[in-house]
Amino acid sequence: MKIAVGTRNFVTIAGHAGRTRDWLMFAAADAASIPDARRIVLEKMQLIHHFGDYGEGAHPLDGADVVITGSAGEGFLRHMAARGARVILTGEIDPREAVRKLLAGEALAETRFDITTMLCKVHDLFGTH
Repeated sequence: MKIAVGTRNFVTIAGHAGRTRDWLMFAAADAASIPDARRIVLEKMQLIHHFGDYGEGAHPLDGADVVITGSAGEGFLRHMAARGARVILTGEIDPREAVRKLLAGEALAETRFDITTMLCKVHDLFGTH
């Protein structure tokens, strides 16, 4: 299973997934053996907030089965669903721990309040993405 985790500087799980640049891509089969993640740094036009739907070509997050992030707007959820990825929102801080819990079937921490999620929802109501 490929799991993409949006991060802040590859250290903690980021909020506002549509504008997250630093991603970790894990390819793991079970919670007991999680390999090191591949680092992905998105350019500005690759941010899902700007990138658009599947018709715009290949994207560095393509192939992810699951995306873990702290918060995401409806636009991000739609874009990732169109690319075949399920999005999981969490309050977990540590990317590796979130992946371990997901693979072990454990519950991830509840999401924290994030004002950018509210702003994204308003933007999504009036935006084209």
